[in-house]
Order: sequence, then C-alpha cells, then structure tokens
Amino acid sequence: MTTTGDSLAELIAGLSLPGVHLSVRVVEETAETLEVVRGVVQPPSRAVDRGAMVTARIGGGIGYAATADLSAGGLRAAAARAREWAELVAKTRMFAGLDLAPDGADAAPLRFASRVARDWPSRRELIDALRAEAGDLRRDDRVIHTAASLRLASVEQRLYESGRLAAGQSWRYVTANLEATASDGSDSQTRSLGGQYNGLCRQGGAEVLDELGVFGCGAGARIGEEALELLAAPNCPTGAMDLLLAPDQMMLQIHESIGHPLELDRILGDERNFAGTSFVTLDMFGHYRYGSPLLNVTFDPGLEGEFAGYAVDDEGTPATRVALIENGLLVRPLGGALSQARAALLGHRLEGTANSRACGWHRPPIDRMANLNVEPGDSSLEQMIASVERGVLMKTNVSWSIDDSRNKFQFGCEWGRMIEDGRLTHVVRNPNYRGVSATFWRSLAKVGDASTREVMGTPFCGKGEPGQVIRVGHASPSCLFSGVEVFGAAG
Repeated sequence: MTTTGDSLAELIAGLSLPGVHLSVRVVEETAETLEVVRGVVQPPSRAVDRGAMVTARIGGGIGYAATADLSAGGLRAAAARAREWAELVAKTRMFAGLDLAPDGADAAPLRFASRVARDWPSRRELIDALRAEAGDLRRDDRVIHTAASLRLASVEQRLYESGRLAAGQSWRYVTANLEATASDGSDSQTRSLGGQYNGLCRQGGAEVLDELGVFGCGAGARIGEEALELLAAPNCPTGAMDLLLAPDQMMLQIHESIGHPLELDRILGDERNFAGTSFVTLDMFGHYRYGSPLLNVTFDPGLEGEFAGYAVDDEGTPATRVALIENGLLVRPLGGALSQARAALLGHRLEGTANSRACGWHRPPIDRMANLNVEPGDSSLEQMIASVERGVLMKTNVSWSIDDSRNKFQFGCEWGRMIEDGRLTHVVRNPNYRGVSATFWRSLAKVGDASTREVMGTPFCGKGEPGQVIRVGHASPSCLFSGVEVFGAAG
C-alpha cells in the first residue's frame, strides 16, 4: 500500500487528542474496467482512490471526519473535526451510558488477504478474450446489442486504534459479464451471464474467470442463442404454481427479502427517510418463524472467494460465521457493535454480526450485508424438478420492486422454463413472480444440495445517507417454493 508505509504509520501513531479515543481507517483502491460493446473495444479505465476516515469517541459521543490529505496536518485537521462532531453528539445524550471505544486494544493485528491462485495475464490478452466472447454473442443479425466486460479492483486497508495497527486487510475483486439483446423488430429480449447487477463477482485472481466459466467455455455462444430463443418463446403463464429459483435469482431474493430486512440500523429506524424501514421488529428475534424448517441462513465472511469476505469489520470487530436463521427461526440480526449497543438501550440485548462496513475511506461504517448465504439442503436438481406437477424454473434477475419495509415484492427474471409432470419443457419469456417476505420463505418446499450451489454477489448494494454502494456476496443452492403467484409481462 503506497500510502501506508512506515511514515504514515508513524504519523498515525503520533496522532492523539486528550480524552479522545481515535480510530483511523486508511483505504487505497485501484480499479480497472475493460469492455467490448457491439464489437468495439472501449477505452480502458483505471482509477486510484485513497484517503482516511478518522473516528473520534468521547464518552457518549462519536464523530467522523474523512480526508484525502494524508500529511500530518491533514490527519490532525480531520481528528479535530471528528472530535468536534463527537462533542456535539455527546450533548444530545443519544448514546449516554454506552462505552463506544472498541475492545481489544492490546490484541495482535488481524489479517486478511484474498487468495490469488493465478496472476492476471496482460491487458491485451484479456481484451482479446473479451473480443472473442463478444464475437460469439452475435452469431445472428437479430442480435442487435452485445457487451462483454471485466472489472478488476485491488483494495488495501489498515485500521489503527489509538495509534496501534489493529487490522491489515487486502482484497482482489473480479467482476465479469456477457450480455446479448436480440430483436425481431417488434420485441426485444436480453440474456446475460451475470445479470444486470453483475452477479458474477468473486475475490481472487485469473482463476476466477475459469471458475465462473466466462472465457473459453462457450458462454458467449450460449448467451446469444438463449437471447434468440427467448424471442420465439411464449409469454410466461399466470397463476399460482411451484417456483424453482436458480442461484442467480436466489441471490436477489436473499438480498432483498432477508438481507435488508435484517439490518439492525434499518430496524432501529436509521434508513426511514432514505432506503426505508423493515417489517422485522426487535421483539421477533429468538422465536419468529421467518421460513419453513428447511431455511438456514448464515453470515459467513470466511467462505473462500466470496465477494465480501474479511477478517474484521470497519468498526474493528472480528468477523466469524454465525447463523441468522436456523431451521426457519429468526435468531439474530445483521447488526454491528454500535447498533447492538443502541438496541440494548431499548431493552433488547441481541447478538449481532461483524458487519459494520463502509464503501470507502470517505464514509463511516453502517450495518451492511456481507456474505449472506442460504445453506444447502439435501435435494438434487433432478429431484426438485421431478417433484413438480406444474411450475416454472426462473433464472437471472432482470427487475425488482419491493416496498419500504422490504415486505411486499415483485421480481422479474430473464429466463424461464416450464416444469410439467416432473419434466423441464419449453422456454418462456418475461417470467415474473410476486410475494410477501413475511410469508414467502414459509413456502420453501425443497432446498438444493451442494451440487446446485453457486457463489455469486453484487458490487452495487446501495444504502445510507450520504449514499454508499458496497460489495456483497450471496451463495445459494437452487430452491423450490410452492404456491407462488407467477405471471408474464401482461400479468
């Protein structure tokens, strides 16, 4: 990390204010984008972003100040501003009685690094690979738009508590996608490999593209052919039926109807004026039936390669795998140390998670999803299909809508295929379904085994005021739901 050498560490070690606990989180991110659109190589982009967030804690007050000036003067000025904000917050007595200073002042620094099995080839080789896949996407004149993209990011982060290094972490992120749009003049259909929200994202090196099947596996040709197949397909039927969701749609279902509702700061009302509240209340934990007994959901920052893995969150809390929903019962929220303390002031002592996260150096941490996963069950894909008399298999999210309490929702997918009398039959286009989070997961009838699980995620989870867009991981098997309201484009 070019900005956190010995000199910067020495500056931070010497940074102190009487009676104030200071934390400094230094972040440097380098991001590159390579893209081929309609056969044309786009100008490559490369951005470097670096800076520090200083957090001041005074009794019952906490304040933040960010700076891109990592000189001694810049850090001192940020610390002084953070102290001023902490003093103002303390006067409100919002956190009166809370010890806001993090634990573990004398512990050894926590470490994390993305596992990279293979270094990246040259950028020219990567662009050539993108051009090859982009060419395979368009094998018919009815394919009017194609795009092949690759985004690489490297992030280095160090967290200092009272001048001492508390955590050093580094990440290597890979995001890829292929997309084809076909048109017959009166209709158009889009098919993609990773979805419009870039679900093909992992930590790692060049090996990730092999694991995701992006290059040299026939993915471009398949996506282009499926876009054409959708053009000729009938509309998805309307009615209550069984619904089999592939992992690339389960990802969105988990994200919107489990992840956001369980964020503790949202439950406490912090997001009410921006991203909404939650149908979940503080008194539900420990006894509320969120889903059928087949539903098991974990917060797992240690799953190798998943997009939001880390060793310690941005408040300094060590991250461990914990269950949020066990056998359908709601057991704990997605709440960091500060939110847990606030809930305790209201009489609710809840075990949370190490999920206080910020999108960069210029934002304070808030409760966010990280690696949020549905655990595999014991049904094979063939067994799930064979159990369905009439239903539809849906893949790859294309649209979503959900109310402010993250309860009533309506989701659309790129790809559908009918299941009739235990067999996959014809493809349908414009497949959609709707439901209510508070009851939808109770209709979970079968959970796919490990052979059906895929590790995916999104780089674009938005929340917070001012806004933060952060990386999230979701691993899930295919899952079968019974009696779901399904409809086509005209539904």
